[in-house]
Amino acid sequence: MIYETVAAVDLGSNSFRLQVGRVVDDQIYTLDSMKSAVRLASGLNADKRLDAPSQARALLALRNFGERLRGLDPGAVRVVATNTLRVAKNAAEFLPLAEEALGFPIEIIAGREEARLIYIGASHSLPSASHKRLVIDIGGGSTEFIIGKRHDPQLMESLYMGCVSYTQRFFPDRKIDKKRLREAQVAAAKEIELIAHDYQRLGWKEAVGSSGSARAIADVLEMNGMNPNGESGITREGLDKLCALLIKAGSAEALDLPGVRSDRLPVLPGGIAIMSAIFEELGLERMTYADGALRLGVLYDLLGRFHDHDMRDSTVKQFRRRYQVEADQVERVEATAISALTQLSEGTPSEVDVQFLSWATRLHEIGISVAHNAYHKHGAYILTYADMPGFSKKDQARLAMLVLGHRGKLEKLGSIPAVDSAWTLVFCLRLAVLLHRTRDDRALPDWRVSRSGSGFLLELPAGWLATNPWTAAALGEEAAIWKQIGRDYVVKSRALRKGE
Repeated sequence: MIYETVAAVDLGSNSFRLQVGRVVDDQIYTLDSMKSAVRLASGLNADKRLDAPSQARALLALRNFGERLRGLDPGAVRVVATNTLRVAKNAAEFLPLAEEALGFPIEIIAGREEARLIYIGASHSLPSASHKRLVIDIGGGSTEFIIGKRHDPQLMESLYMGCVSYTQRFFPDRKIDKKRLREAQVAAAKEIELIAHDYQRLGWKEAVGSSGSARAIADVLEMNGMNPNGESGITREGLDKLCALLIKAGSAEALDLPGVRSDRLPVLPGGIAIMSAIFEELGLERMTYADGALRLGVLYDLLGRFHDHDMRDSTVKQFRRRYQVEADQVERVEATAISALTQLSEGTPSEVDVQFLSWATRLHEIGISVAHNAYHKHGAYILTYADMPGFSKKDQARLAMLVLGHRGKLEKLGSIPAVDSAWTLVFCLRLAVLLHRTRDDRALPDWRVSRSGSGFLLELPAGWLATNPWTAAALGEEAAIWKQIGRDYVVKSRALRKGE
């Protein structure tokens, strides 16, 4: 469906933000926005678990956002969570509470996926240009670096350093001196050093900062005339002056400067330290600022899905090429698997189930590029840990589970709830793979599937199993595998009717 109103929610490590936009001629115009300084990253304890106060702040903000989003179709809203929920060990426990408070599903996205979306958002808020841009986003728990051209990111990286985490680590009592600031800068520089060569080799013409830290630093420099010649944005000279003033003041709270927002003060030292290291390691002299970032990127990515420009389809296509998947076999398996799903759904399968089944069939053999033995396990491993632009971590896990379950025993999928549609998708994929074991274009019999008790019924023409003993034996083994997990799998010969 195509929606006139869309919304994005960014569950960042420092702030939670909501943006509602109106779609007009493939452009998005902001209608409303909300922000809550949750500082989720500050609630991570030494064991990387979110404490109760940070969870309470988050749930309160999400309930407020949920009230604003009430009435919007789920397809018009996308919610993404970033670094803190990527690393929190109790994220799986917190997520159902958060989704209930908000009223919409939440995706925990990988660092490079966050970088991709940030670049899309930044590029859509900047004047059109043909040159390459370096976009840098200092978040609460991570910092993203992207080089791209127009709306296409070319090099993406996410480093585990952010304004909240660095402020807590190096300025826990909010006191700042030259030694502490330098320690924070050196720590950030060591992280940046790991990627600097690749970025400088690709090169860029313009450096752009996005999100809160860059905006806060730019505001302070501009409003206090710290940049040379009245330049806008962030300059190396202005940044050096700000560092000197911060050391002299002894704390961010003691800075007596116009433009320093009170909600940004507690995490400003970490952001300044990281920005200084970025300028030093990448040899920057000046950085402009982009209003658009992750939320706008999410909205434009969502818009692309409405117009059949789903980045996930592009990623699947790229993986098929990278792992040299046999195209003809995939097409056979996909057609049969989708046919089975359509029959089991009485002709109207859900769009999401069709998408995941299609992606799983196209990728179910990628593990063969590693080794044929246990290739389903290799494929599942790749899909679990690879960077897959467009996919959330949850989506990747579901896709990996389908690939893992397309052959072998089913006990390994025991954590899937009994009512989850994933069992239907696993059945469809396994059946299609089995029926196309010959890997050629010979015609299949007139097979039919339906639901039976707690499982499935497969009907084949009378006499077909007798003339195809190899497949008959494989179907018998398959029925036994499903029986081991307490599900029916009945294979039945259908009596011939007139004309058959």
